[in-house]
Amino acid sequence: MRLAIGLCSSLLATLVVAQEYYGETDYEYNSSGNDHWSDADVPMSTGYDQYGNGNGPSSTAVVTGSSANVLSSTSAVISNSASVTSNIASGTGGSAGVLSSTAAVISNSASVTSSTAAVISNSASVTSSIASGTGGSASVLSSTAAVISNSASVISNTASGTGGSASVLSSTAAVISNSASVTSNTASSTGGTAIVSSSTANAFSSTTSVTSSSGNGNSSAGNGSSGNGGVSSASRYAVKTPPLTTNWTYSVGTNPWPEYPRPQLQRSQWQNLNGIWTYQNASSLQAVNSPPFGQTLANEVLVPSCLESGLSGIQGNYALYPWYSTHFTVPSNWTSQRVLLNFGAVDYEATVFINGHNATFHRGGYFAFTIDVTDYLSSSGANELLVFVHDPTDSDPYVIPIGKQTLHPSHIFYTPCSGIWQSVWIESAPSNYITELDLAANMDGQVNVTVATSQQTKTPVQVSVVDRGSKKVVASHNGTSDAAFQFTVSSPSLWSPDSPTLYDVTVSMGGDVISSYTGFRTFSKGTVNGVVRPLVNGKFTFVFGTLDQGFWPDGIYTPPNREAMVYDLQTLKRLGFNMVRKHIKVENALFYQACDEMGLLVIQDMPSLRPLQQRTLANCTRISIEPDSQQQAEFARQLELLVNQHKSYTSIMTWIIYNEGWGQLIDGYPEFGLTARVRQLDPTRLIDSTTGWFDHGAGDFSDNHHYANPQCGSPFYSIASSPYDPARIGIQGEFGAPTTPANAWNVQEAIDTINQTYEIDLSVETWNYRSHILLGELRDQTQRFACSGGVWTQTTDVEGEVNGLLTYDRRILRPNEAQWKVDIQSLYDAAASRSNSSVPLLV
Repeated sequence: MRLAIGLCSSLLATLVVAQEYYGETDYEYNSSGNDHWSDADVPMSTGYDQYGNGNGPSSTAVVTGSSANVLSSTSAVISNSASVTSNIASGTGGSAGVLSSTAAVISNSASVTSSTAAVISNSASVTSSIASGTGGSASVLSSTAAVISNSASVISNTASGTGGSASVLSSTAAVISNSASVTSNTASSTGGTAIVSSSTANAFSSTTSVTSSSGNGNSSAGNGSSGNGGVSSASRYAVKTPPLTTNWTYSVGTNPWPEYPRPQLQRSQWQNLNGIWTYQNASSLQAVNSPPFGQTLANEVLVPSCLESGLSGIQGNYALYPWYSTHFTVPSNWTSQRVLLNFGAVDYEATVFINGHNATFHRGGYFAFTIDVTDYLSSSGANELLVFVHDPTDSDPYVIPIGKQTLHPSHIFYTPCSGIWQSVWIESAPSNYITELDLAANMDGQVNVTVATSQQTKTPVQVSVVDRGSKKVVASHNGTSDAAFQFTVSSPSLWSPDSPTLYDVTVSMGGDVISSYTGFRTFSKGTVNGVVRPLVNGKFTFVFGTLDQGFWPDGIYTPPNREAMVYDLQTLKRLGFNMVRKHIKVENALFYQACDEMGLLVIQDMPSLRPLQQRTLANCTRISIEPDSQQQAEFARQLELLVNQHKSYTSIMTWIIYNEGWGQLIDGYPEFGLTARVRQLDPTRLIDSTTGWFDHGAGDFSDNHHYANPQCGSPFYSIASSPYDPARIGIQGEFGAPTTPANAWNVQEAIDTINQTYEIDLSVETWNYRSHILLGELRDQTQRFACSGGVWTQTTDVEGEVNGLLTYDRRILRPNEAQWKVDIQSLYDAAASRSNSSVPLLV
């Protein structure tokens, strides 16, 4: 159990973590009732603008019989941390040097050398540093407080001297969405005067603006650019070294993800906008009302990427209100065409401006959106594209789909991903163009098609199905847009994990021609020898795969490139897995295309609402953070987006609505209504309404989670899972997870949580022995009981959770491949023996 202790009073709801729960770890983060990251209820220091443009209290010098010099500036620090090592001064025989250091504030904590910092509700103050000398000189060198996502104040640095001189030098760190470090300075004197080297701040992924004034104790203002901050040029892009690299980290380059991003609705005329954009963090949600049109933002950034990642060139924290900017030119041969701007995914909310016009707003961090920007384009060439992003993650009062992301990473909850993390591109289309293409082809050769159009008027459509091998058209059909229609392909080759045959599809509607593909297969459930089973093309298929979280040490949510992404899938396929459970994350379209082509079934989770957190109220009452009615409705809307945007992928077999009760309301059992809605949207797939718990009987699966040993379709179980329900498919939704550390994520907080796990094995040989035993138990339960599949935890290590087949950097594969291939094949063999024999069911 992990504890984070805060104060509780009638005036302040504080952060408290303290709940043990069944499942993947013991962790909670509880937040106060205020939205610390939006425009309301944010305490701010006197005279200091939140996120920059700060005017801190002036530094002063008082001198008897001599002169005073004051050089001072203030610190504007946005949404990350600053650290300053101590400054040292020494004098012999006549001088005194006092050089104070800085507050380093990370996630609302402060550490200070030779000075004082206090952090309450996201503010920091550094009290005065004082030096005095008699008959000589006194000097004070003081640097400022670095505060995450709120305010900083520096209260008077004072120097006094009698019969000599006094000087005060104060340095500044202006930091936006990253970190600043001030290295040590020394002052030394022998016999008379002090020589002082002033502190400097290195602000990564931001601007450092320090303007000093002298005399009369007048302070100057350091302007850390935010929103409308004016800077002449952006800091150049470079990969920031992450806590752990991969073999692909430094080969990404500045033209990432060159592939066409949407293979199931592909146009021939397109232009990739991925690459180097500019970025800077803003101060609040209100910044969207003051777009920085025509300005150069502070930092170059790689798109797509997560701002928290090394690949972004930012590697920031608390990137709650980022601005992005780029320019593009429409190809001259796109005449008389509409121009469509596409985003693969932006986490979490995006407001898009084209040439000063507000073009659209989109909410939902995992889903694609398209804008017809034709009417906003310039006739003279370059077009300015600005994107404002708001990503609150798990800050109060937000309860949104975030999966495993958190602003406070710990063990099974990880570094968040903010910003434009999937590809951006433009393409040309005629005035009436295809907006959506739904394809579903079953084992009987029936093809179900819906073509949605921009004008929503019934228009003639032609669909052709092409054999990939021979390039022959095997079927062609004329239909009408904006309504479903069907046709049949005679004796198609079926898609399955063992034979992943795909057919290319061309859809023509007027001048709009779309390339796509599909596979012929049917997913269903049925009773086989008295047991309800999952069926692929009418046959019981034991589904066995890994919990696949899709995190990367260098890219967080964004894989370095397609090769890296596919490497994980190829590794699973080589070991013998036939399925992957995409765990409370949604990948880019090329991931699902790879699963389609490779023959990996996909169990697709809906990203969870803010999980396992509690809020402590002013009266010290603790309540679980659950969605209110509006937040629940938004969850349902985004669940529909998940299904509608992904239901044409051949490999997706099952939708998961809730994972281990995370964000699941109990009153009224809403999973029944959500299950019915998903079934209505997509009747071709199975539904796992509640994987793990809390199971009230909805959906097609009786899904058990238990670590490390399985309890699959068995006559025994442990809470909070439920007893096996023989009316549904028995599956081991999660199990395994033996741990043996290697190639660790080099963050001490993560390393400290490695032991918060189910089992630690002291060598990879022991790890393989234990894995063999656990897989053997699953095989026995398949032979004896009603087990129809399992999900092994997990594909890779992720930060402080080190129970992967692969280490987080993908450099070490733990399994003994020969042993694992035999053990996995034994699962399929056990399932086949149950299908082909009359072995009694022992329940």
